[in-house]
Amino acid sequence: MGQHGRRHRRGRFGVIFGATAALLLAGCAAAEQQAVPPSTSFTPASSAAASASPVTVPGLTTPSSESPTPSPTPESTTSSAEPAPEQTTEPVDAPDDDYTEPAPARPEPQEPAQTADPAPEQQPAATGGGRVVVIDPGHNGANAANPDTINALVDAGFGQTKPCNTTGTSTNAGYTEHQFNWGVATRLQSILQNRGFDVRMTRTSDDGVGPCVNKRAAFGNDANAAVVVSIHGDGDDAGAQGFYVMTSERPPAGAAMAARSDALASTIRDALVNAGLSPSNHLGSGGLWKRGDLAGLNLSTRPTVMIEMGNMRNSSDAALMSSSPGQQQMAQGLAEGVNAYIGAG
Repeated sequence: MGQHGRRHRRGRFGVIFGATAALLLAGCAAAEQQAVPPSTSFTPASSAAASASPVTVPGLTTPSSESPTPSPTPESTTSSAEPAPEQTTEPVDAPDDDYTEPAPARPEPQEPAQTADPAPEQQPAATGGGRVVVIDPGHNGANAANPDTINALVDAGFGQTKPCNTTGTSTNAGYTEHQFNWGVATRLQSILQNRGFDVRMTRTSDDGVGPCVNKRAAFGNDANAAVVVSIHGDGDDAGAQGFYVMTSERPPAGAAMAARSDALASTIRDALVNAGLSPSNHLGSGGLWKRGDLAGLNLSTRPTVMIEMGNMRNSSDAALMSSSPGQQQMAQGLAEGVNAYIGAG
């Protein structure tokens, strides 16, 4: 209609049709000023990066501190609507070191990552004696950066297999289990060395990978250790609190050696109570628990215990476990238990 009105406005009919042309022009101008229909095109919402699944990281626990290796799958969105917030599920470490949990954000290791199956960092002497104590600080600082290594299956005793190792758990504030284990282990090492014990560590730093759980067990066996103490922190429900001492429910080296492990567990439990620590209110019984799924216990032929020193997801336990005085208190209790057991033996 706009072209038709303009054509007559410039035509030869002159004044007679002028008024009519003006009216037509006004109507067409109004039509041209109408809003352009909204576009039907849209910009798709950017796809949110898929949350990484907890790395199935090997260790010594029930199927959790260990599921499949994460493979991020981007979510595709075609709607222009605002994407719904990601749902995050807090992973819970099980009552032993077999649970896997996403490692909290931390700097990448300074040294190049290891790619081969890790061996113990310090080889024990083949001989040994009544004063040899092997301390096994669970997990390791660079485990999370090496999933291929720690997820490789190894012998876990009695026909079972387990991942080589796991990342462990952490407090809600991000203090990691491997740091806690290392802090208690080095304090225990110092106390026992000052008392004349021959102390050997399954790992000699907190920034390496592994060693695998089967090699940790072999370390104590090869050292002919009088005592093997494996130190861990639990990642149980927030209401669970306290420590528990685990032994193998099946005797890997016969009834007599199993009885020695049980005696070691009871002696350490009593020493920890005397040091002011409380047995778990959730797992085990009276601070003791027999397990059949832990490679470090199933493969050991020496008096061996694995200890969850507390629940890192419980606020009271976490505060104690994250502090230097708390770690010293725990190391002192463990030292008294080891000393009492070897003295009695």
